[in-house]
Amino acid sequence: MVLGLSLSAFTTLHVAISLVGIASGIVVLLGMLSALRLSAITLLFLITTALTSITGFFFPFHGVTPGIVVGILSCVVLVPAFLARYAFALRGPWRATYVITSVIALWFNVFVLIAQSFEHVPALHVLAPTGSEPPFKAAQLVNLIVFAVLGYFAVRKFHPAPQIPAPSAP
Repeated sequence: MVLGLSLSAFTTLHVAISLVGIASGIVVLLGMLSALRLSAITLLFLITTALTSITGFFFPFHGVTPGIVVGILSCVVLVPAFLARYAFALRGPWRATYVITSVIALWFNVFVLIAQSFEHVPALHVLAPTGSEPPFKAAQLVNLIVFAVLGYFAVRKFHPAPQIPAPSAP
């Protein structure tokens, strides 16, 4: 039992949160490439990405694993992402900080998705049963290159128009 759920139910919840984080993160990244803030989807992305890492720590502990390390690193990069977006309103260097840390957090989620896919999808598992074979390494290298390139262009293109506060009621 984890948080009152069977391990299977908790795993399903964790995976669902992760997939929502990845899907919303992709939309946010595409928005960055078009200089769009996408406020609601950004909040969904940041919260579900944080929850992905946090819920990952509730699984039975059997020593430090790559998943735990990625979860810790994800939490570390999410702090400046939240601060840049919500405390500093993307002003000055906080705009680039937000883009870079958000892209890194999304990359971490996709990194884990690829690793879990190779572990649990039979057709992929056959190609890389230990996770150290060339197909796994190639998939992760492509993942890294794609996010590095998209992150570079997102930093260059994400200059959203300033948010104008709504007029107050008379």
